Parts: sequence; C-alpha cells; structure tokens
Amino acid sequence: MTPAKILAAAGEVRLGLTVSLSSPIETDVALDNPHPADHGLTSSPESESAATGLHFATDHFSMNVHGDADSHLDALCHVVYNGTISGGIPASTVTAEGAGALSVKLVRNGIVGRGVLLDIPRLRGVPWLEPGDHVTLDDLRAAEYSQGVRVGTGDILLVRVGHRRRREEAGPWDASRSRAGLHPDAMEFLAERRVAVLGSDGNNDTAPSLTEGVDFPVHVLGIHALGLHFMDYLQFEDLVPLCEEGDRWSFLCVVAPLRLPAATGSPVNPIAIL
Repeated sequence: MTPAKILAAAGEVRLGLTVSLSSPIETDVALDNPHPADHGLTSSPESESAATGLHFATDHFSMNVHGDADSHLDALCHVVYNGTISGGIPASTVTAEGAGALSVKLVRNGIVGRGVLLDIPRLRGVPWLEPGDHVTLDDLRAAEYSQGVRVGTGDILLVRVGHRRRREEAGPWDASRSRAGLHPDAMEFLAERRVAVLGSDGNNDTAPSLTEGVDFPVHVLGIHALGLHFMDYLQFEDLVPLCEEGDRWSFLCVVAPLRLPAATGSPVNPIAIL
C-alpha cells in the first residue's frame, strides 16, 4: 500500500456512510468459543451510589485473540512453518515474552486502502456455504464477473462465506473442526492480483483441511509465503445490503489494530466507508 493507493481509495467515498465489519466480542462460552473474552467493571457507579462527589466507571478486559469467535487480525509472525515465520525469519524470534520480529507493531499506523467484497453465497444463490465447503480460484473470478468489480494491486480483499449468518440463524458449532473457507488454489488469485490483505467472515481456511499434512494451508500460503496480513471472523451482514442497493462492491476500508508492540495479532474493527 502506497500513499498513491490510499489517495485513490479515498475516491471510493461517495455517500459518507460508515459500516463496521466486526462482530461483537463474545463473553459467553459457546461451542466455537470455549475460552471467551473476559470483561468486567473494576468500579461502577452502582458501587459508588451512596458516595458523593466525582467517580468513574472503569473496565478490565482480556481475550484469546486467535479464537474462532471474535474478529481479529493476524500479524506476519502468527504462522510458523518449518521453523520460520514470514520472510524466512527464524521462529525463535517469537518467544513467551512476545514477538521480536513481524509483530502487529508493523501495522501500528493502520491499514487503509480500497476494500473489495466478493460474496460467494450470493454467487451460488445460497444464504451461506456449509461447513467444509470451500471457495476456489474459479469462484473468486466468477464473483468478480457477477458483481462487476475487479480486485487490484494493494486492495483489501474480503471474501464472504456466510459464516456469521449461519451462526446467527443455526447457532454456534465447533468451527475448529468444520468450517467453510478458501481452497488453497484461491491463493493464486491473491498472488496474481497482488492484494495487500485478506479478510473473511470465517477463518479463511477450510476445515477439515484440503491439504494432507497441513491444517491451515491458506494461512501458510498467505501469511508465511506471500506476506499478507489476514483478518479472520469479520462480519459482512451489515455491509452486503448497502453494496446490493448501490450495486457497488468496493469502498474505502480502514483497519486500526491496537498498538501491541510484541503481539501476534489484535482484535480489530475494520470500517467500510462508502
């Protein structure tokens, strides 16, 4: 992403509408969220109701960043394959104290660019892809053609599989065992178009894996080999109706990860601006 690309992406703003692409952070145990985020007030107006003067409500928050329920960004140090992280850097740079290289600090100034949403269930005429189904290279090309949009260099590619809608209507399930995602051959599309970021309303990887001996081949190819930041478990259900109404599937996308200098990822709330 270059300043020129960001300036060009700003031209996508025509209506002045902003849409969150994050799901609410889950604090309850569920089949896909055995270790939910913990949130509580360390002080509250209720506890100070009998006191006079000034008081503040304050919070404590902790979470498992890389779970199967909450929207998050994967840093380039997140995937370790054959003893290295992205760029061939030794995995030993990531320790219990934190990541010494390629942490989420790399995107401390945010990720801003042209976002493009490819809606695969819409292409197939279904509300969502069933767990275990996958998005192929041909699906991405067909969705482009169907939606009248083209993914370009430096774009933030967002692929909808309908995970959030299925979860909302059918209830949570163990997504670590079965989920819709991209087929490894779809990564050819990302490399060919030279996208900057890949995001999905699922994990991006299909489960069970389609590659023998590798559980997360799309993460390996995208993060480790191509050096792309991933965003997992976003939600596009608020954005899709606006895209359909305006017959436009591109927009300015602003992603602001937390400034966690040694972290392998961050909770994230991307904003689409139309």
